[in-house]
Amino acid sequence: MTQDANVVAVLNGASKRYGKLKALDTVDLQVRRGEVLALLGPNGAGKTTAISLLLGLLEPDAGEASLFGEEPRSLAARRRIGAMLQTTAVPDTLQVGELIALFRSYYPNPRTVADIVQLAGVSDLLKRRYGKLSGGQQRRVQFALAIAGRAEILFLDEPTTGLDIEARETMWKTIRTLVGEGCAIVLTTHYLEEAEALADRIAVLARGRIVAEGSVAQIRARVAQRRIRCISAMDAQAIAQWPTVRSSRSEGDRIEIVADDAETVVRRLLAEDAALSELEVQRAGLTEAFVEITREAA
Repeated sequence: MTQDANVVAVLNGASKRYGKLKALDTVDLQVRRGEVLALLGPNGAGKTTAISLLLGLLEPDAGEASLFGEEPRSLAARRRIGAMLQTTAVPDTLQVGELIALFRSYYPNPRTVADIVQLAGVSDLLKRRYGKLSGGQQRRVQFALAIAGRAEILFLDEPTTGLDIEARETMWKTIRTLVGEGCAIVLTTHYLEEAEALADRIAVLARGRIVAEGSVAQIRARVAQRRIRCISAMDAQAIAQWPTVRSSRSEGDRIEIVADDAETVVRRLLAEDAALSELEVQRAGLTEAFVEITREAA
């Protein structure tokens, strides 16, 4: 298995079937210390299966998975990881403070309770029973439990689902802190703005294969689309019919256009509206790139 000390998790030609469905198809993936790797893809693309292989919850039908050069199920590897999955079995009757103490006891060098509480933002929940918490509150506690062991790699599967804006911002801040400490993070999310804000590297999965991989800028650069914004009295629906325009919508006196050939569209806008102002042209965002890449893969 890997000899590179900076590589903490590896899928090497990993494949996994569920009956006739091939959930993963010869996937190669590496996760490095001090980076956020975002696994993106539509439902059923293989994201959760990939994480399950790396966690040792499943075994590959072909290829291999490793953590720190060890089998994922080995105790030596498991003591160095943390995980926040979509489904978690946590004792409902215990108070949050009791759960944190319990999970700390599983690790040889855990964080202090005060550190966990501050990083996860759960000081208001310590005396509450887990089973009495709302879904968003339970997600906050699950994050606290995931970071309790001072993990060297943290697996976060849709971690901010159900969180309010304040709790999401707290989690984002903590993720950046952990990365600064050298922790590797594997993130799956349907919130593409979350991936764009946090990820150092992105791997896009579709039909069990990695169809694109690179930095956010590299993924965005794969798509030629541009986003055009301006103030204009023109009809957005009419602009939507122009050649190379993907979409056009208006918000008050502002128009937002997504187009494949921005230069041609901008020239026509200026020619048809002499009063046009506040013109901006930006590269397509991660959302447009993701849609285009997965459409091509399908």
